[in-house]
Amino acid sequence: MNAMPSDPVPQPGARRPVAVWPWPIALGVLTLFGLLSALLGQHGVWLALSWGALSIPIVVTGFYVARAFFLLPISRHFPTAERPE
Repeated sequence: MNAMPSDPVPQPGARRPVAVWPWPIALGVLTLFGLLSALLGQHGVWLALSWGALSIPIVVTGFYVARAFFLLPISRHFPTAERPE
């Protein structure tokens, strides 16, 4: 007798791991390419490729941080401390 159901019900808004990981992996590979191109090729096209490859993850991260900050209600950003009476 198992207390856990054999087929768990997925939570609303939950995604499969396969649907979550492709973009972080792609940004990691892009960052690795940017670091290696900056290290190995320090002139010309390699310099531009390294700047572009290292800038894209920063821009994507900034976009999602700003989106999360501005979409949350103000009370979530600065919660009021409850004072004991």
